Amino acid sequence: HGAAELDELSPEVLPRRTPAPAWLPTAKGEEGDFCLRSSDCAAGLCCARHFWSKICKPVLREGQVCTRHRRKGTHGLEIFQRCQCAEGLACRLQREQGPADASRLHTCQRH
Repeated sequence: HGAAELDELSPEVLPRRTPAPAWLPTAKGEEGDFCLRSSDCAAGLCCARHFWSKICKPVLREGQVCTRHRRKGTHGLEIFQRCQCAEGLACRLQREQGPADASRLHTCQRH
């Protein structure tokens, strides 16, 4: 008799998808909020490691110091990760006046 009862329910009564658990935040995380991935954060923020947890941090703008990873996979080893440069910017060695290699600092620069 259980199958007959289900047939009587109209599609409007059945939920289309399972609602999110109550503990999941419905709004996107703001700067400093805990996160698991960048999609948990509001626009202009990414999810990056801060000590032993991850928080929403701002995406880097032009002229800000960025981290250039020489080896693939080293990004996960940092205690204080930075976000990537914003769209249209690349993390490049800062152009300095003076001897080559005077500064190893990388900044977000236009392509």
